[in-house]
Amino acid sequence: MNYLAHSILSFTNGQLVGNMIADFIKNNERENFPLDIQEGIKLHRAIDTFTDSHPAVSEAKKIFSPLVRLYSGAFVDVAFDYYVAHLYTEKELKLHSKRVYKILWENERCLPENYKKMLVRMEHDDWLTNYREEQGIQFSMQNVLHKAKYLDKDLKVFDIFLENKNELQKCFDNFFPDILSEFEKNYRSV
Repeated sequence: MNYLAHSILSFTNGQLVGNMIADFIKNNERENFPLDIQEGIKLHRAIDTFTDSHPAVSEAKKIFSPLVRLYSGAFVDVAFDYYVAHLYTEKELKLHSKRVYKILWENERCLPENYKKMLVRMEHDDWLTNYREEQGIQFSMQNVLHKAKYLDKDLKVFDIFLENKNELQKCFDNFFPDILSEFEKNYRSV
């Protein structure tokens, strides 16, 4: 799952902060954070594990893998944020995004420097809300391509997304209720 889904699957402010910064810290650094943020880091890793083992995600990866091979999971994560965004009205999504940015900045002292730099861009361009738009997904997929060490930066990954939107929607529909149920049951009361 990508940033929007991770934010939706966070049930406390600490979980949200930890969930959002988890990819920016090493496992052995986790203990340097307050307990509630540590819980969010663990939550992030649990979400990734659940996602990577779900059959519907495996099916979705097959759509991207002929073009991007081992990076297919990263593109599925971005694509699924498009469908997460459409579970909410534009107004609800905008309110959620503003709340997320506010909580993250309120916890600035806990944010890794490289995450803070990204957060400035994330908030300025409102990535969380823009996952609702195709151009937001195109922008995010291009970012993945630029970060990917072994991929041609001009691959037509976004075209694959557009050509397979219905199939990806089916995969998402088979996946998201399961992850939502799993994590609401096990992490909402933490």
